Amino acid sequence: MLSLCIKAGGYYLTDSTTALSDALESIIHILAVGFVYYGFILSTKPADEKHLYGHERVEFLSVGIEGAVIILAGITIIYQSVEQYLFGHIIYNLDFGIILMSAAAGINFFLGRYLVRIGREENNMMVVSNGKHTLTDVWTSISVVATLVIIRFTDWMILDAIVGFLLALFIMYEGFKLLKYSVDGLMDSKNPKVHQAILSVLDDELPGSMNSFHHLRHRTTGNTTWIELHALFEADVDLQKAHDDATRLERSLINSVKGDVIVTIHLEPEGAHEQAHRQLKDADQSRPMEDYI
Repeated sequence: MLSLCIKAGGYYLTDSTTALSDALESIIHILAVGFVYYGFILSTKPADEKHLYGHERVEFLSVGIEGAVIILAGITIIYQSVEQYLFGHIIYNLDFGIILMSAAAGINFFLGRYLVRIGREENNMMVVSNGKHTLTDVWTSISVVATLVIIRFTDWMILDAIVGFLLALFIMYEGFKLLKYSVDGLMDSKNPKVHQAILSVLDDELPGSMNSFHHLRHRTTGNTTWIELHALFEADVDLQKAHDDATRLERSLINSVKGDVIVTIHLEPEGAHEQAHRQLKDADQSRPMEDYI
């Protein structure tokens, strides 16, 4: 809020489009922070009778909305820049504007670094995305300061519109990255780092009577990773032994992935795979049996 007030003062004194773009971006940022905070509180709630898997997936919705409002800010700035380019503009009180926008950049730099660090320590993408958004403010403020300094010594007023347009493209690019993260999460796209961590365990020596695995699936929702797989055991192994070996593998998988991990292992006897699942044949005519086994 302090940064926004400083930027608003800078725009009021200078009437600069680049300063306006920075202030508008901060206003939308504050609105996004409100939703991010609500999403963070909701994501920490435990599972209940209605939400059996918890509430962590709200992270993807929260990040997506923040990305969308960043893109909206970019569109607003482009409109202002084009209008200034076409009709001309005069900027006032450049020295005061430079001082105020520099102060805003410094505040956002330290705040953004702090948010990113805390978000990564807590493995919370909502906080990380908010920190990155704040650091984006730093770059826009620096660009505003540089633009005002150049205009101060050259009187090249058109530069204000040009830089404002370029800032809008940069802001929209950052928003697009957040939207992509949101869509990937909602669509359960594979997390390459998590996938590699899981394979590093499964490709190592499997415990005891376990011969192989197949039908590996996993997805990460917030701070929790869900892992499912089918494990094939030696013939005639007793249930207790197979269960103990599966539990050992479960522990190894939990240790391999950062955050909370929930593992589900389907135990199978050695032999013909499809024959062992023949009772699932035609379980659902609209999907192949491989989806179930």
